Amino acid sequence: MNRASDYETGIAAKPQPMTLEQAAWITPPTQLTDTEAMLDMPRLRRYRQERLRKQIKLHNLGGVLLTDPLSIRYATGVRNCALFQTHIHAGYLFVPAEGPVVYFDSSPGRYTGNQLETIDIIRDDLLPISHMFAGSRHEEWCRKWALQIKDLMDQYGGGNPRIGLEKAGTEGTIAFQNVGLEVLDAGAALAMARKIKSAEEILCMNQTIAVAEDGMTRMRNALVNGISEVQLWSHMWQANIEGGGEWIEYRLLASGERTNPWQQEAGSRMIRAGDLVCFDCGMIGPFGYGADISRAFHCGPGKPTDHQRMLYTQAWEEIQHNTELMQPGADFNDIIANRYIQPEAIGQQTYPALCHGLGMGDEWPVVYYPADEQFHFDGQLEAGMVICVESYVGEVGGNEGIKLENQVLVTESGPITLSRYPFEDNLLNPEF
Repeated sequence: MNRASDYETGIAAKPQPMTLEQAAWITPPTQLTDTEAMLDMPRLRRYRQERLRKQIKLHNLGGVLLTDPLSIRYATGVRNCALFQTHIHAGYLFVPAEGPVVYFDSSPGRYTGNQLETIDIIRDDLLPISHMFAGSRHEEWCRKWALQIKDLMDQYGGGNPRIGLEKAGTEGTIAFQNVGLEVLDAGAALAMARKIKSAEEILCMNQTIAVAEDGMTRMRNALVNGISEVQLWSHMWQANIEGGGEWIEYRLLASGERTNPWQQEAGSRMIRAGDLVCFDCGMIGPFGYGADISRAFHCGPGKPTDHQRMLYTQAWEEIQHNTELMQPGADFNDIIANRYIQPEAIGQQTYPALCHGLGMGDEWPVVYYPADEQFHFDGQLEAGMVICVESYVGEVGGNEGIKLENQVLVTESGPITLSRYPFEDNLLNPEF
């Protein structure tokens, strides 16, 4: 039906919600515009809070008390000194199964919270609940904190004394128990809420990936004989900050002999011609969403060696093969059984995880290799999960290794790779 017939009949097509498959291919505009559809942030926040409330009920909790800044942002959208609050408790958030969401914070957080529809009550009677602020009175303030939250549970917890706590510490946990609350870990409810992403979350994630890939391009262009590892890594940080991002979780960039074993952090080593350079971006970017992608470059001049190409090709093969296993309904144990198996000579030194979840940082689940069978747990992939597929290849005691990783969305129609940065032709094809 064309537009003319719409006007003639008075009937217009109703916009349909975006599917995950559609969102997977869209990098949204982020500057104010009157000609393009923007991210629907109220819908994003509503979706996340509704998922959390559903899990609070499923875990039979009267409410949860959140102190981790990523959890507070997931539940409401509030951001206030996030990195500081990862190690010093400041603001905290009470989310009941039913009833008003109550936020306690300093004035900057309260100002932000006042603008958000996800918070019903903002209070300024914030209590000093860390040793930095409370000192020798920490136990005293924890008792007052417990009474403060007990009052909220009495009002809004529906008579259920079970509360999910997050990073309350020993003194806090004891204080909550002493006022008659049954204390449980909020982690399970949070993990189950976060695991399924909405289309808006995928759009946010795509923006973070675009920023990460900008950083990769800057690094690749800056990679010359004589640059140090930390100098090269600074280009990723600069791209993230300029792109509206938050931070990078680690300094995982290594070159030359430091690529084996993996997980050596960037240092002052000078990168030399002929070196492999591997990195894992581990970025918390725009809107607080993660980009967790790994690539490996070859520093010129000159061409990669046959051994470097072999390592790279084997890691690439593992990524391609295991990505196809990221199907909705796939059992974790079946993924392990059907994984790509490296040749014995280079397969004894795997990455710690075959794959893992991602959202606002690394998330549940983690699927391990057989060597770590003691850590295995049951579960299945579901549509809406974002899974990072990992590979590390390098001989035990060898001088080089390759780390690769892609970010994959699980959909009803199969896996869609969100990370688009290309792999290296000169490391895959001897013609280059």
